[in-house]
Amino acid sequence: MTPVLEQKDASQPQADPPSATSLQDRAVIRDALGVGVAVGLSGFAFGVTAVGAGLSLPQTCALSLFVFTGASQFALVGALAAGGSPLTAAAGAFFLGVRNTFYGLRLATLLRLPRLVRPLAAHMVIDETAAVTLAQESRRSARLGFTVTGVTIFTLWNLTTLLGAMGADALGDTERWGLDAAGPAVFLALLAPMLRTAVARATAALAVVVGLGLLPVLPGGVPVLLAALAAPVVLTVQGLAFARRSRKGGGEPVQEQAAEGTPRKGPEGEEHR
Repeated sequence: MTPVLEQKDASQPQADPPSATSLQDRAVIRDALGVGVAVGLSGFAFGVTAVGAGLSLPQTCALSLFVFTGASQFALVGALAAGGSPLTAAAGAFFLGVRNTFYGLRLATLLRLPRLVRPLAAHMVIDETAAVTLAQESRRSARLGFTVTGVTIFTLWNLTTLLGAMGADALGDTERWGLDAAGPAVFLALLAPMLRTAVARATAALAVVVGLGLLPVLPGGVPVLLAALAAPVVLTVQGLAFARRSRKGGGEPVQEQAAEGTPRKGPEGEEHR
């Protein structure tokens, strides 16, 4: 019996060494925790900013609990602090949060989560979870990175939002301490790493010009909505420039390539390349 069992065990496919899988999981968890802690602690700034903009403690905590997308939350309280109407502020935050929909489309095909957990996972689709997930090489690592990053940020963000909102009442006037700039500073810190291409930098620059230029003449919140038009404008200009270059030089390289690839005949009829 013993030799038969040993032969059966030897015929079974060998699994990956546990040590290799463990090391890979540890690396994913380490990176996910690093991102989660760094971003989650920023909820303190949001709590302070939201209360300084006139929101109550329950309203501030509800935003972090149910909205849970930092850029949209800061945009909302920023518009309210500037005197914008709640409807206008909510519209600006909504359009800013639409990008998470496109993240979700990509992550859905990558993670392939069970149907029952998809609603909960969708609530955690934000910039940071998408970045950590897309950086992984396997579905197992992608699921682990997404889960650890999402749970860490969600827990710390809501906890520090509560602490920041409670601390804002104790601090009093946030402008006296310079904390009214905390929201924009955190928003810029989240935005800066995304400006990697010329198109992204041009879009950001045009949005800043439009937003600041219209701020003195339009109600609060409206310049933010109009600044969102910077993206389609830049993309349109880029498309027109590409089409113009194609019309100017599209046919010449093909003709040159055909001329180079066609044998040339010399004076005596011999072919030369």
